[in-house]
Amino acid sequence: MADRKPFIGGNWKMNLHADEAAALARALVDGLTDAPAEVAICPAFPYLHQVGEILSQAQSKIQLGAQDVHTDPNGAFTGEVSCSMLRDVGATVVIVGHSERRHVLAESDVLINAKVRAALDAGLDVIFCIGETLQQREAGMTDAVNWGQIGYGLAGVSSDHMARVTIAYEPVWAIGTGMTATPDDAQAAHQAIRAFIRCGMFNDAVADRVRIQYGGSVKPDNAAQLFAQPDIDGGLIGGAALKADDFLAIIAATQTVAASAG
Repeated sequence: MADRKPFIGGNWKMNLHADEAAALARALVDGLTDAPAEVAICPAFPYLHQVGEILSQAQSKIQLGAQDVHTDPNGAFTGEVSCSMLRDVGATVVIVGHSERRHVLAESDVLINAKVRAALDAGLDVIFCIGETLQQREAGMTDAVNWGQIGYGLAGVSSDHMARVTIAYEPVWAIGTGMTATPDDAQAAHQAIRAFIRCGMFNDAVADRVRIQYGGSVKPDNAAQLFAQPDIDGGLIGGAALKADDFLAIIAATQTVAASAG
């Protein structure tokens, strides 16, 4: 992970009820007394304020994140949530371009780019998700797909704004399936992503500092092997983020890797 501080994001997706969300947040606050990594948790919209209050009252270093955002600041957009609304409830980071929004809700690269830019302009940090399907992987298109999604999704983003962007590589075939890319395969994809940031989009400085998370069935028993790879800077965690013990163990894996490297 070089000198980049690892970043672990918990994507709770459309899970948990109010009491469960509160209990999970409290368990994470209590269990994360010394954070070896930057950590964010992303509850469903209805629980952002409640979870944010728990984090704030505990003066926790855990960041509050959202799972999506609209491009416009306000208006007749039924069911949508704006950047300023997220900031009002204490969110500092937002996930954009998750594969479930790309493939289930048919979000385009153009829309995703607009969301990225709106969030950055509003002062939110962005976890920008990319990744290939199984069909694309089997066709040898992994790098081409990732580079294309980066090229479109980060178009118009300045080098300065890239300091607030984390890229999450989430191979679609590995999300929620129990299948995980091997550490070597994940590293190869991350290395190619960083190379494209360096030579295809930005420069050495941006490429060296941008964090690239791995997302795809990360669990306590494989986290350390994944995080030990030089271009993997943490993870965007789904299912395992819903269990405090599992999520805390994944966070702790970053410390294990750092200790081994030292």
